[in-house]
This record gives sequence, C-alpha cells and structure tokens, in this order.
Amino acid sequence: MTISMKDLYGGAWEEQARRYEKIREGFVETFGDDAGAAFYSAPGRTEIGGNHTDHNHGRVLAGSIDLDIVGMARKTEDGVAKLRSVEYPRMDTVELTQLEPRKENSGSQAIIRGVLARCKELGYQVGGFECYTQTRVLKGSGLSSSAAFEILVVTVVSHLYNDGKIDPVEAAKIAQYAENVYFGKPSGLLDQMAASVGSVTAMDFGDPAKPIIEQVSFDLNAYGHALCVVDTGGNHADLTPDYAAVPQEMKAVAKHFGKEFLREVDERDFYGSLAQLRKAVGDRAVLRAMHFFDDDRLAHQEAEALKRGGFQEFLKMVDQSGKSSQTRLQNVYSPAHPEEQGISLALTISAFYLQGRGACRVHGGGFAGTIQAYVPFDLLDSYREGMERVFGKGSCYVLTIRGCGGVKVEL
Repeated sequence: MTISMKDLYGGAWEEQARRYEKIREGFVETFGDDAGAAFYSAPGRTEIGGNHTDHNHGRVLAGSIDLDIVGMARKTEDGVAKLRSVEYPRMDTVELTQLEPRKENSGSQAIIRGVLARCKELGYQVGGFECYTQTRVLKGSGLSSSAAFEILVVTVVSHLYNDGKIDPVEAAKIAQYAENVYFGKPSGLLDQMAASVGSVTAMDFGDPAKPIIEQVSFDLNAYGHALCVVDTGGNHADLTPDYAAVPQEMKAVAKHFGKEFLREVDERDFYGSLAQLRKAVGDRAVLRAMHFFDDDRLAHQEAEALKRGGFQEFLKMVDQSGKSSQTRLQNVYSPAHPEEQGISLALTISAFYLQGRGACRVHGGGFAGTIQAYVPFDLLDSYREGMERVFGKGSCYVLTIRGCGGVKVEL
C-alpha cells in the first residue's frame, strides 16, 4: 500500500515532513546519497481487548496508532541488508547467503535476518538494501516497538522486491516468525497483526493460519473520551521469563486435557477439573486459564458493543478485563521484583483521577511498562497532570488510531 504524507498524518503532516527530512539527511550521511530511495512507515499498536489471549489462539481487539517508525530505504546489488537507526547508530548487516539463526545477533539484526529468511522460504523475492530509520514508538512503552520494526522491514522487502504484494496478514505472520524463531521471544500474533492491518481490528486466532479479521469503527471523539497510555518507566530487563511463563502455564492446563492450546479446551470440563488441575499444574496456571476463558470472551463482546454504539458497556468490560489481568493473569509486576510495582500504582492513581468514570487497565504484555486509560475530555488535563507528577513529564501519551498498517509514503 502507498499513501501520501497528508493522508497518513492529517493536520500534523508539516511537522512530519520536517522529521522525514532529518531521516533523509541521516540516510545521506550514512549511505552517501539518496538516489532511488523511498520512505516507509509502520505503526505501533495499542491492545484494546484480549490480554494474553492470542498465544493460546484466542480473540483480541487491537488498534494501530499514530506513533510510528519511519525508514528510508533502497535496493542494493551486493546481497547485503544494511540498517542503521537514529536511536542505535551501530550498523546492522545481514548477508543473504547466511540467513540461518544466530545466537550472537542483536535483536534488530536477528529480526532482519528472520524476516529475510521467512520471506525466502515462502517464495518471495529478497535482496540487499540500505535503510535508515527513526522511531516514535518508544522501546518498552507497551506500544510494541518490536512489532513496528518487524512490519517496517517486511514492508521494505515487499515494496523493494515484490511490488508491494505481501498482504498485511502474511506480513504479520512473517514478522511473528522472525520474533519467535530468530529473536527467541514466544509472542502471539496480536502485536504484528495490529501493526500490519491497521485501524481497530477484531481478530480471532482460532485457526492462526487463517485468522478471522474484522475492522471495527471506533471514534472516541464522538464519545467525548481520549485514549491515554501512561508509561510507568518500569525496567524491562530480564522480563522474558515472566512473559514466557504465561503461555507456558496456559498450555500446561490445555495439555492436561490432551490439547495444545486453551482455545481447544471445553470451559465446562476445565471448571469440573479444578481439584485435579491444582495438583497437576499449580494454582497460578489455573487462575491464568480462568483469565483466558473470560478475556477471550470479553474481547469479542467489546467489539460487538462498539459496533452497536454501546460505549458505556464497552468501558465496563475494559474495567472487568483489567481486574482479571491484575488478580488472575497476575501480569502487573514481576514476582522477581515485587518492590517495583509501577503498573499497580498507576492503576490505583488512575482510578483516583477518573472519579468512577472512564476505564483503565494494564496495557500489553505487562509486568512493567504501561497502562491504558479512557479519559473523559473534561478530566483529561487534570488526569495528565496528575499522572505526570508521579511518572514524569511526557509519560502520559494521548493516542489516536491510525487507519493503516505498514505503508510506502509518497511525499
């Protein structure tokens, strides 16, 4: 897909044009000139419903957002993919003759290698390229900077070598493969699909090879609310075991019933086997499975509520989902670092400033990072000021939903 800068950024396009010019300058400084190069953009994402349900083939509701990563890229004939970013000035290089996984790779280099390898396996054309990037999707913000980067790389390969024909669903699967196999993070498909498809999307991963995708109209302005994400500044170091334990424990419950994923387990059989399950997999795994069954259902119900204009009903379900994440999924802080509970603190402070209105919940994978809040317009200034007094200036982001995923941008 190709889109104009004005259509992509609306009233903010002139500010973005200045940003793009700096990216161009960085590209020229790095690679010598900009002949034959073009711009590409991929968005971050916000999870709206379905917290930790995708990896067990559940249902989710998510949206792409106005914070994006932009790259300037062009073909090369040397068989080497080269990428450098404003944030990490070390050059990542991947030779197309060496696309097997490597443990010594950095995160970004592993992702590039994984994307190229998977594209090649699927029969797409791949080749060398030069790329220079700058991101507004803050790392560790819970807005999935990794998925945005992955989708950007797939988008570059799609347009440089495949006439832009890698469709959004396939692009998301390629990105997830790179993250799972090459980067070693056992994520579901939510992040990549939301960043690739764009807009607000209800997704059903009952058959992950053929996910059911439906875009849902979601105009918060019409309901007088802002969508905020508050970055609590938590440390994401060494949290991979916490993230990995969630799908592992859910799958342990499924295995008890001879299934691989919880989506395949009959909920009535589950509740009829609690005594045996406690002994077999432990109490936390049982609680996390309870969360899955309810949040899988809630994600679908939230989408249905939005489609019929039931916004207040939707907010109640957001709160319900958030409480389940806090008490049953237990992803609001790392058990290895109980002294650091920024998410729990932010949720408590949010409830104080929202005064019984709006809604708030943990955002994304959890354990550290961000919360999400739906804030009435008349409370927005006081809410933002209150949250930033605790978590720092600029920690409260007001997001808007972006209508597209990974795209080529025409100036």
